[in-house]
Amino acid sequence: MVVPLKGADIDGAPRILIVEDDERLAQLTKDYLSGNGYKVAVISDGSHVESKIKAFAPHLIILDVMLPGDDGLSICRQIRPAYKGVVIMLTARIDELDQVLGLEMGADDYICKPVQPRLLLARIKAALRPRLGADDAGIGGSGDERYRFGELHIDNAMREVWLGQDSVELTSAEFDLLWLLARNAGRVLSREEIFNSLRGIDYDGQDRSIDVRVSRIRPKIGDDPDHPRRIKTVRSRGYLFVKETM
Repeated sequence: MVVPLKGADIDGAPRILIVEDDERLAQLTKDYLSGNGYKVAVISDGSHVESKIKAFAPHLIILDVMLPGDDGLSICRQIRPAYKGVVIMLTARIDELDQVLGLEMGADDYICKPVQPRLLLARIKAALRPRLGADDAGIGGSGDERYRFGELHIDNAMREVWLGQDSVELTSAEFDLLWLLARNAGRVLSREEIFNSLRGIDYDGQDRSIDVRVSRIRPKIGDDPDHPRRIKTVRSRGYLFVKETM
């Protein structure tokens, strides 16, 4: 069952669920985010994540990788088919392979500990901006809410993608990236531009999250991963969403 994301509370506060077994860190993070206008709930292990999602309907989950019992990667994989909100993995691991694996499990972002509170807040705001209806003009913004490219239909108002008669299941971050590329169809977007538009931060030259997401999006929209015709990689420049395909 898909978990519906209800709107922000009557006081305008988006909801964030923190899954973290370090009680001190969880409390500090909760206090900081609460002080910045978010409604925050905390649980210390993954055994109650699904029930908490249904009860709390968070817009965003901060999920620690190293948890007692099921680890964060396993939990992310379990909840992803039904949960349509944002998942940010938070971990002390710095191995690039772990980060790529987290993204492949369906995470929208991956932040290594220790993280500065202001950086975490910036990443949360960037991730939630499209979900909560904030300004989405960004690069090449035209105000259009729907695009059609042959059998591919992208609806930003409903946050839905269709390939012919089939619904395309995308994570929140995958949809945001596809929408950005489609909105700028015919123009090469550099990784720097993509990062700045989607996350509000500069590209550090090392983060592979954009590349991983593109590789996940391609087969979902009927693009050949080995010989893509819809989302092309332009060497040393970035990515190009092709308006028309042969």
